[in-house]
Amino acid sequence: MGGQSYFRALIIFLVALIGSSHAQLQQGFYARRCPKAEQIVLKYVHEHIPHVPSLAAALIRLHFHDCFVRGCDASVLLNSTKTNLAEKDALPNLTVRGFGFIDTIKSILEAECPGVVSCADIVALTARDSVHAIGGPYWNVPTGRRDGLISNAPDARALPAPFHNLTTLITIFANVGLDVNDLVLLSGAHTIGISHCSTISTRLYNFTGKGGQDPDLDSEYATNLKTFKCKNINDQKTLIEMDPGSRNTFDLGYYKQVLKRRGLFESDAALLNSSVTRSIITQQLRSTQKFFLGFAKSMEKMGRINVLTGTKGEIRKHCALVNN
Repeated sequence: MGGQSYFRALIIFLVALIGSSHAQLQQGFYARRCPKAEQIVLKYVHEHIPHVPSLAAALIRLHFHDCFVRGCDASVLLNSTKTNLAEKDALPNLTVRGFGFIDTIKSILEAECPGVVSCADIVALTARDSVHAIGGPYWNVPTGRRDGLISNAPDARALPAPFHNLTTLITIFANVGLDVNDLVLLSGAHTIGISHCSTISTRLYNFTGKGGQDPDLDSEYATNLKTFKCKNINDQKTLIEMDPGSRNTFDLGYYKQVLKRRGLFESDAALLNSSVTRSIITQQLRSTQKFFLGFAKSMEKMGRINVLTGTKGEIRKHCALVNN
């Protein structure tokens, strides 16, 4: 009887172990059920991103905004309903783009292998492939994520904001298992893309609440912005390059701008407020290769935040809607 009990317990343990191993992210997760999945994503990205390189910044931001809220579960893609305001309609996500791009890739994959590839994996793969398509780093994207069922606008408060100080940023990153090194490296994504004048108007025109500009912002750069870009505090539409002159090139320009006190956001300037973060910036500037390797490592780490695997969540048929 004791032997049978032991054997039964061993079988249960092995089954649990196998289930656990299958529940982890892995390279080539779709090799059996949808072998062309990653190639389909890559092909679509390389057909379109070279014609609209600015979209690479939008797609990596989409991945970032997804992972920091409830983990990398594609919750940012879900539409609001009559009874629920979803993440994508929260204030920090109102300028997030790329939803249609992800939807198109999803439709292609659904035609190839219905109900197999998650929207969360599509977001992660598309972010990597689009950055690489414009000459940026390549990183491993193990797959097997499943899509979440919940998306609530208030949860978007977990996102780092352009006005956050260094202490707040470190705390927000630590909350999702990322460290100070990850903070500086992932901020390097600001080397591509654009922002709006409304994001920095306070820095330029009313930093103290009684007028004046942020003393941490280079005065010559601030004057240039006020003269040629953000001409008044109420400008809601004008776009500004995050890394002037090379917004579509993934390079070291962002870190060079930050050291010149020309980081666009207060959160960029905050990276100079610690000898540790300043040192990490200096280290990246030693070589583009070093930055690329570090960025790749942090992106892979970010892509694992609170993922749903195994039987958790679902594989959505449409990225904007939970399955019926």
